[in-house]
Amino acid sequence: MDNEFLKILRERHSVRAFSSEQIKDDELTAVLEAGTYAPTGMGMQDPWIVAVQDSEIIKQLVKMNAEVFGRGDINPYYGAPTIVLVFASKPEVRPTSVCDGTLVLGNMMNAAHAVGLGACWIHREREMFETAEGQALMKRFGLPEGLIGVGAISLGYPADEFTPSQRKPRKAGYYRIVK
Repeated sequence: MDNEFLKILRERHSVRAFSSEQIKDDELTAVLEAGTYAPTGMGMQDPWIVAVQDSEIIKQLVKMNAEVFGRGDINPYYGAPTIVLVFASKPEVRPTSVCDGTLVLGNMMNAAHAVGLGACWIHREREMFETAEGQALMKRFGLPEGLIGVGAISLGYPADEFTPSQRKPRKAGYYRIVK
């Protein structure tokens, strides 16, 4: 069985080098909207999505993430011109929150590929936004109190061409069918 959606899923890959050119507003909107259609526990739509294109805030996010990573000499967002952050309620408030936020991130990565953008899942947002600096940024973003950082995606135009031969083969026995 094959269709365009399944082809997108097979072809999507993580991009770790981006052009400095900012993405178009309609591309960003398409990616963000795709995130809003991710399934969420009991349909509560708990996650919050924040797209950052402000270069000063991006520099701050890079510094914060690199500090958590323990590598101040790198850009954990791979130089992407847009960073999309996902927040959700604390798990003790909404047990499905992290799973819900993860599904939002997955939808956005697949949508990015579908519209010709590159994306890469980025981690450490939970630790970043537990800090006083992170809490101040969340307030600046207009988010309600009591949220945690779930993750982020780097978003932009890929700097390099990706070929299917670069893809890791899928491991043997990845899935099973029990009848």
